[in-house]
Amino acid sequence: MSKRITPFASRYCSTLDRLKEAIRRKRPGLLRRGVVLQHDNATPHSANLTQQWLQRYGWEILPHPAHSPDQATSDFHLFGPLKRHLGGMAFETEDDLISELRNWFDNLDVDFFRVGINSLLSRWQKCIDLHGDYVEK
Repeated sequence: MSKRITPFASRYCSTLDRLKEAIRRKRPGLLRRGVVLQHDNATPHSANLTQQWLQRYGWEILPHPAHSPDQATSDFHLFGPLKRHLGGMAFETEDDLISELRNWFDNLDVDFFRVGINSLLSRWQKCIDLHGDYVEK
């Protein structure tokens, strides 16, 4: 039986298309050298449609163990500061929330992202040293 194409996989591939275009504009040589992407094993990421997209463009995927938020930069580096920023705020509309999120992201220093990405190496090493156990800090 063939796997279905989910609307979430199609949307994720559209996101990858926009990412590829942004890389082409901002870091033109990177696409020729190769892109390494980390994402988890969520259904849109592992769907056949997504896998075909990744193979077509030759993007490498870093392995990501199931149920490992300690290895996802969004979980260990992004969500805490974002939660602290939004803490206590109330929004009248979804558009107000989106506007605040855009403002927060636009005002983050480039080093914020660099620190999160660079910390992956030490977190992976800790995971290896712990034989795959959860890495908290």
